[in-house]
Amino acid sequence: MSDSLVIIPTYNEKENVERMIRKVFSLSFPFHLLIVDDGSPDGTAAIVKKLIPEFSGRLFIEERKGKLGLGTAYIHGFEWALKRSYETVFEMDCDFSHNPDDLIRLREACISGADLAIGSRYVKGGKIENWPRGRVLMSYFASVYVRMVLWLPIHDTTAGFKCYQRKVLERIDFDEIKFIGYAFQIEMKYTAYKLGFKIVEVPITFTDRTVGESKMSKGIFKEAFWGVLQMRFKKIK
Repeated sequence: MSDSLVIIPTYNEKENVERMIRKVFSLSFPFHLLIVDDGSPDGTAAIVKKLIPEFSGRLFIEERKGKLGLGTAYIHGFEWALKRSYETVFEMDCDFSHNPDDLIRLREACISGADLAIGSRYVKGGKIENWPRGRVLMSYFASVYVRMVLWLPIHDTTAGFKCYQRKVLERIDFDEIKFIGYAFQIEMKYTAYKLGFKIVEVPITFTDRTVGESKMSKGIFKEAFWGVLQMRFKKIK
């Protein structure tokens, strides 16, 4: 039984999912992997289920009906993890924008004392590859905006590559997490910070997806912009 679970939400990731699964299981540490699929019409779930016998006891899938949002997918995965004995729980994208090799570095950060380790593009040593300059600037200044509004001492506030110690997820009331898109990542970090947990940023190289379609939309950015203002006045217990 591994003490570390990687959660990957999927929606139409047939081009990436098998390659990602095999890469995670090729790493030197024996991670477990939970795919949370939101009814992908392209057959993503079928690919995962075909691989389960090969990786029995390490690969799991939870299927949901319909595209219900990134935040609810991760919360579904967190609740699944907390019912089991995992001590570190990871968030990661399926499109290889997050390098699976960095899972080991994030885990080491938590083992070494961090309660939440963030794969960060905006600390020394972190960088972005294959993004248009306009998108890089938008992402960077989005993080600046979040830091200014929330007084949050994190450079990459919108990062989605993270490792939580179990105790962090046990303290967070998931019913109080209100956002499901881009703002979800901000809200989880802000909640962990306000609860007094130690947060460490680990430099990573973020690479834009090469196959499949991006899930970003104007609605996701709008939710994040207004959501940050709502978070500023939220009471966290």
